[in-house]
Amino acid sequence: MKQVEEAFDIVVCGGGLAGFSAAVAAARQGHQVCLIQDRPVFGGNSSSEIRVTPHGAAQFHAYARETGIISELLIEERAFNHEKVRENGWTNSVWDLVMYNMAVSTPGLTFHLNTSVQGAEVINGSIRAVRAVIANAETELMIQGKIFIDCTGDGIVADLAGCEWRWGSEGRDEFAEPHAPVHASKDTMGSSIHFRARNVGRPAPFRAPDWAIKHDNPAYFYEGGRSFYDMEAGYWWIEIGIPWNTIYDNETIRHELTRHTLGIWDWMKNHDPVLKEKTAHFALDWIGQVPGKRESRRIMGEYLMTEQDIQNPVEFPDEIAYGGWFLDLHTPGGLLAGHAEPASAENYSQTSDYAQKSYCGPYGIPFRIMVARDVSNLLVAGRNVSVTHVALGTVRVMATTALLGQAAGTGASAALKHGVQLRSLPDSPVMAIIQQQLLRDGCFLPHVQNQDALDIARKAKITASSSALIGGAEVVYRTEMPTEPLVQARGQWIAVSTDHIASVAVCLSNHSGTNQRVIASLVPVDHVWDYRLNTGTLLCEQELEVPPGTLQWIEWPANIELGELPSAYVRLQLSANPEVEWHTATSLIPGHTAAFDMGNGKMRRYRDGETLAYRIQPEQAVFRAEQVISGVTRPYQSTNLWMADTEGQPDAEAFIQLTWDTVQSIREVQLVFPGHLFREYHHTPPFYRAPCCARDIRIEAGTSGSWTMVAQVQDNYQRMVRIVLPEPVRTSTVRCVIEATNGKMPAAIYEVRCYS
Repeated sequence: MKQVEEAFDIVVCGGGLAGFSAAVAAARQGHQVCLIQDRPVFGGNSSSEIRVTPHGAAQFHAYARETGIISELLIEERAFNHEKVRENGWTNSVWDLVMYNMAVSTPGLTFHLNTSVQGAEVINGSIRAVRAVIANAETELMIQGKIFIDCTGDGIVADLAGCEWRWGSEGRDEFAEPHAPVHASKDTMGSSIHFRARNVGRPAPFRAPDWAIKHDNPAYFYEGGRSFYDMEAGYWWIEIGIPWNTIYDNETIRHELTRHTLGIWDWMKNHDPVLKEKTAHFALDWIGQVPGKRESRRIMGEYLMTEQDIQNPVEFPDEIAYGGWFLDLHTPGGLLAGHAEPASAENYSQTSDYAQKSYCGPYGIPFRIMVARDVSNLLVAGRNVSVTHVALGTVRVMATTALLGQAAGTGASAALKHGVQLRSLPDSPVMAIIQQQLLRDGCFLPHVQNQDALDIARKAKITASSSALIGGAEVVYRTEMPTEPLVQARGQWIAVSTDHIASVAVCLSNHSGTNQRVIASLVPVDHVWDYRLNTGTLLCEQELEVPPGTLQWIEWPANIELGELPSAYVRLQLSANPEVEWHTATSLIPGHTAAFDMGNGKMRRYRDGETLAYRIQPEQAVFRAEQVISGVTRPYQSTNLWMADTEGQPDAEAFIQLTWDTVQSIREVQLVFPGHLFREYHHTPPFYRAPCCARDIRIEAGTSGSWTMVAQVQDNYQRMVRIVLPEPVRTSTVRCVIEATNGKMPAAIYEVRCYS
């Protein structure tokens, strides 16, 4: 066997979304990085081999989509992929190529595909090198590094290096977690494979092999939470774990999953009286043969994150990521159990006791869960981080693990640059540097704002060509309008800029034939994800009478003095009355989301978080120019967005202008645009480019009383754009002009940064 030795600053093992993000982040900071992946493609569970599309916080929370490297990748994939997005089974090689292209195009990044780590050389509690073998190449690698990052999912490197790890579920007595079982067990969530079917336009018979599982009981599916929600894509509930070990019995699990998949397709094609008609023209196109794992080893770190940290979010001083998926704990055994995971078994009820208990986030995640406790130069990122089994139910989804990976790569880079040991980072001044770098690289942290001393935009006076005023959100009657009765109390977040609200109005329908009443109230909220039904303060309250009729504007002359608010938001709430409908507005106002009372004093996002139809007087100046240096790049405690009052016409150029008291040297301008935040990735069609994202931009510098174009970007569709000028420009005024967006939408910017 050929022997090869290599040495790098940082070695990342595992090329899923966590490992890939870690490697790219570290290389972008100027380090020599090696990425080792045991499959022929990057992406792990998201790759075309397994085909689980990335999920994250935006599935449950408006404006919560993950940004940073994962956002760059997903935006790029949607812009060029002809295929629609499905939850399972539909990922194609365009996604693989997007990741491969980023890896090849990243300076300082070396990667080895089809390469498995098989040993670790540990000296005095530190990893000196890992031993890896390239499949089908008869080549053994000894790869040295200063810092190692284990993103293998199974914690292979950490295990080889002698780290302590946990397996299975903690008992309720250990951490008093409400979701934990009474007794500890070795049970883990299972692994899945997926399939894809195609409509071939003619009858497509199917005969299962004799070794396939035979199904003859409809209750197994329909009473067990195993719903056939899509004829063409596979199902996450084709899942098996115990009685097998998800690591050592992986091949057995793969075979058993194949038997079950063929048996399930046989049920759909030949036995179920409804499904066999629906699938008559469908043929199997692909069946995965690489199980997608949910759980195995969890490596013990400097902190063990529990359910309490998630349900009662802690403001961690070393916050480096966030999560927002629900506490999604799959039933041990999967297909071998009586029912699928509890939420599915309840048909995804949004108001059940289980839904109330498991709904969570967004919450912050600390760096310490990635610092391996037993090895001085090892970080872990992905589903193998230091969390309990219950906490893993939300932390494990891929968009969240990608954030962890980017933070790990950024943290490893900072440790090397500043000569700080990994376990010392959380309590050192370097942690603030890591957090600021993550923000500069496009990430969002709930409790950290831009305080980058090098960003000279923060010192500028900001003006704009115009700024939109918001007087509410209108509704236009459509024959297909959904019925929206107030079965539960509902709330609309309203950004405010004035100390006084003269009046508010809501668009309601009453089909009962008699007058109805609802209680309207205004409450202050801390931010857009403040889901407390009772926030502790009531600004005002009024009973509104709703006469019979459709799409009526019911006005409330509130005359409210707001006083000191915790944020720039108030929430307009209407009490439950199922005879009354509160309609959704025809268009969305950025940062103006809605939620409903899910029970137990907690609210939950209403539908996709669209804006409900309301009016407010006076109009609110909540998209002011200075929002571009608020330090936050999404709606949170305010809209944090500048938006022009134009309708996005090509000849109506809009601009943000930065003016300094003294001449500055400008070499780089960084812009963050709206788009790709409100909903999860799954809602975007093929060849998608967010219509509110700026397409054509130019940067102008003020010189001698006139404007000189110093840079231009055309055909942009990415949310974040870094514009490096050919030469530094000395000026006291810079203008960012949006010539066109990707649709007929007003020009808008979340953030402007400038560097010399």
